[in-house]
Amino acid sequence: MKILFDHQLPFSLAHGGVQIQIEQTKIALEKNGVEVEFTRWWDGGQRGDLIHYFGATPLAQIRHMNAKGIPLVMTNLFSATCNRTDARLRQQGFFVRTILKLPFGEGVKQQLSWRSFGLCAANVVGLEAERRVLELVYGIPQEKIHIVPLGLAKIFLEAGPGHRIGNQLVCVGTITRQKNSTELARLAHSAKVSILFVGKPYSEAEPCWQEFKGLVDGRWVCHQPHIADPAAMIALLKSARGFVLMSDFENWCLSAHEAVACGLPLLVQNQKWSQERFGNQARYFDKIGFSKRNAEILRKFWEDAPGLPAPEVKLFSWDDAANTLKTIYERVLKTLK
Repeated sequence: MKILFDHQLPFSLAHGGVQIQIEQTKIALEKNGVEVEFTRWWDGGQRGDLIHYFGATPLAQIRHMNAKGIPLVMTNLFSATCNRTDARLRQQGFFVRTILKLPFGEGVKQQLSWRSFGLCAANVVGLEAERRVLELVYGIPQEKIHIVPLGLAKIFLEAGPGHRIGNQLVCVGTITRQKNSTELARLAHSAKVSILFVGKPYSEAEPCWQEFKGLVDGRWVCHQPHIADPAAMIALLKSARGFVLMSDFENWCLSAHEAVACGLPLLVQNQKWSQERFGNQARYFDKIGFSKRNAEILRKFWEDAPGLPAPEVKLFSWDDAANTLKTIYERVLKTLK
C-alpha cells in the first residue's frame, strides 16, 4: 500500500500545527509499514494507491483522481467552523445547499470546493465538533466521517509533570491576530502576571507583531522564538506555572496537549473544542479579548495555578493516529476492489 500526501500550502509560507500533523503522521505511518510519499507535481511517473489530501481538495483535481481510479481521503481542519453553535451550522448548511441548487453560476461553484467532502472516499477529522460540521453543513453521512485524534511525540507522552517552580505562565503559538497575542499581552500588563510567549510571527512585517513587540518588557511580557527541540520545550513547560492561550478559534491545539502532558493546568477560551477535550478540568476566559473581567480571571489563574492539576484526559500518540489511518486506508481500498 502506497499513500501520497498532498497539501496546498507550502510549509515555508505558513508554519504551525498542520505542518506538525502531516510530518508526524507520515513518520508514524512509515513505522507501521505504510509507504508514504509527498506528491511531486513535476513527476509524471509517480504512482500511489490512494491520495490523502490535507485541506479541501479542488474539484478539478478530484476529477483527475477519479479518471485514474485513485481514491481520495481528506483531512480538513474546521478550526473556526467547528466552534459555532449547531443552530448556526444548520443555517450555514441551508445556505450551502441553496447555493449549490441554483441553476446558474457553475463556474463559481467549482471554485468553492464544497462538493469535495461528499466526493472523497473518507473524511478524517480530529473532533466530534468537526464531525458535526461535515454532517450539518455539508450533509456528509456518518459512515464517510472518521475521527482520528491528533497525537503527541513519545517524548511528551513520557514527560510527566515537573516541579513548576517558575513564576511565569507560558503561551505557545504563532504570534498573530488569530491567537490574540497582543490582547493577551495587554492582559498580562493589566493583571500584573508574567507570561512567556513562545513562538514567531508568520512575517515580521505584520502589524500584530510590531504591536506585540512594543508590549514585551521582560517582566510581565517575555518572548522567546519558536523552540524546535522537544526536550527543550518540555524543560520549559515543566518549569512553568501554567499554560494560557486565547485564540479566536482552535480545533485540537497541540500546544495545549503538550502542556497537559507536562502536568500544567490550562486557561483557554471557552469553545466547543476546549469543552470537548477538557470540560470542567480547565479554566476559561470570559470572552475573547481585553477586558477587566479577563484580567481578573488571568490573575486568579496565576494565583491558583500551583495548586491546580493538569486535566486528566486521554493523550494519544502519533502511532495511535497512524494505526487508525492505516485501517481507514485499507477499508477504502478494499471497498474499491
